[in-house]
Amino acid sequence: MGVKGFVEGGIASIIAGCSTHPLDLIKVRMQLQGESAAPKAELHNLRPALAFQTTTSQGARGLPLPPARVGPITVGVRIVQQEGVAALFSGVSATVLRQTLYSTTRMGLYDILKKKWTDPGTGTLPLASKIGAGLTAGAIGAAVGNPADVAMVRMQADGRLPSAQRRNYWSVGDAIGRMVREEGVTSLWRGSALTVNRAMLVTASQLASYDQIKEAILANGVMKDGLGTHVTASFAAGFVAAVASNPVDVIKTRVMNMKVEPGRPPPYSGAMDCFLKTVRSEGPMALYKGFIPTISRQGPFTIVLFVTLEQVRKLLKDF
Repeated sequence: MGVKGFVEGGIASIIAGCSTHPLDLIKVRMQLQGESAAPKAELHNLRPALAFQTTTSQGARGLPLPPARVGPITVGVRIVQQEGVAALFSGVSATVLRQTLYSTTRMGLYDILKKKWTDPGTGTLPLASKIGAGLTAGAIGAAVGNPADVAMVRMQADGRLPSAQRRNYWSVGDAIGRMVREEGVTSLWRGSALTVNRAMLVTASQLASYDQIKEAILANGVMKDGLGTHVTASFAAGFVAAVASNPVDVIKTRVMNMKVEPGRPPPYSGAMDCFLKTVRSEGPMALYKGFIPTISRQGPFTIVLFVTLEQVRKLLKDF
């Protein structure tokens, strides 16, 4: 029974991850907007995001103003125009590996914990227990899948760099191998604390809210147990997960993507340093950069994930 939960969750996660990969890539590119625009000076000299704009190309201190932020459609069009349609699937091999390691683990563990903690008398599980199962499963899954997560972020972000600065990983295996040779084994777990925190938030909010909303719909007779119920509950769960996880996701993306050069200090000394520099140079709303593509991706991803999961469960119910 335990292995079956891992198999079902793994199949559904890989299908959902691959089908929504272009939206995830656009989200990563948007989260990195403005990152390189912050001047390399003391933090008190950084230009606030809400400072009044001027018509000149330089700020009050003679520093260049950051480029205007663009929306997800513009980002997507630019990727296609500058890098080709295939660029929308940059890093898809890392997505497959990530879903195989991270999502398979979290889905399987959540299923095991949910069944273990369900009251045998009533057959119900309180929301708090569902959240606890999600937090536990998400943390373990993220620790297992972090190397693939780092590789995926770098491969997705590579196209935004000048040609001379690109890493040009040709596969997830190449990415992980080069990271180990050039930066050491520990680079595979760069940003792991952020990955774990984000995964705990996503898994707890996504899986627990899906189960809770689905149970409420069925208990109140709003809809029968079918496609309509699965789509409604999964979209609501995707929205909850996007709101809860986006700030951590922005910081995680920037920490994982930073390029550490020998003999020079890294752009960020850690998650808190990245958080402070981001907020001070770009404003607090920078933590919700890429939210539209996040919800645009999280909604379809969660729908495909749970609809596929329900169908896979039906296919494998006799096994």
